[in-house]
Amino acid sequence: MNPLQRTIIEKAGHDNGFEHVLSSASDAIILASARHQSQAAVTALVGSFEVRFQPATPALLPELLRSFQPWAGADDVFFVPTLPDLAALLRRTASLSQALPNQAVRDYHTAVVQAVEMMSAEARGTEVERLVRQRVGQARYRDALLTYWGGSCAVTGVAVTEALRASHAKPWAECADDAERLDAFNGFLLVANLDALFDRLLISFDDAGHLLTSTRLSQSDLPGLGIHSGMTLRWLASEHRHYLQWHRERFLLGA
Repeated sequence: MNPLQRTIIEKAGHDNGFEHVLSSASDAIILASARHQSQAAVTALVGSFEVRFQPATPALLPELLRSFQPWAGADDVFFVPTLPDLAALLRRTASLSQALPNQAVRDYHTAVVQAVEMMSAEARGTEVERLVRQRVGQARYRDALLTYWGGSCAVTGVAVTEALRASHAKPWAECADDAERLDAFNGFLLVANLDALFDRLLISFDDAGHLLTSTRLSQSDLPGLGIHSGMTLRWLASEHRHYLQWHRERFLLGA
């Protein structure tokens, strides 16, 4: 790799979520970040790039394959044809690394410490602190889902941020710990009408992602609620199914 190639790769990393260079002495340049724990080893080939990741979470590579399958080779290697493609791959990797477990939990704890430090001594350990923790956590969870779903509704694809809600499958109060509360797989990014129905257990999804409607909803009401035949999740990861089963069991009890 010549100096120009090294400079190009380092700049692509810096501009797309990998601002640190851990090593550039070998044929591969190792890129990292202070904002997440994934690393990328990038090698310049003739007219393309080879990228190998050391992921911060096992869920990362399957999610990258969802978007970048044409570039995937054996042994979790990506062969990226152009520099803009390299930028897109690094950018998506960095954003997912921050959104997926367990980086979101670490970021939440850091944010909570900062928020609590700004509170008066009298408010600490009270209901006020609990509400602050919940507000910070819900904001972090929304950010994680916006990143994971690419800023679009998990069902409709609507990308109007103001109309999107971060819907928990297993509600905040029911979660065993912060890892569950902030898990990007514990729910879906939904437009407001679907979020309200999902939250009230009036809709759910089967293990193939098909939308299920409660018998408490009349067929005549469905069009007005924005529900039509064949609605389905844009995709469904295996990590969603545990939480979705929890939600669906309660949905079926009330259906």
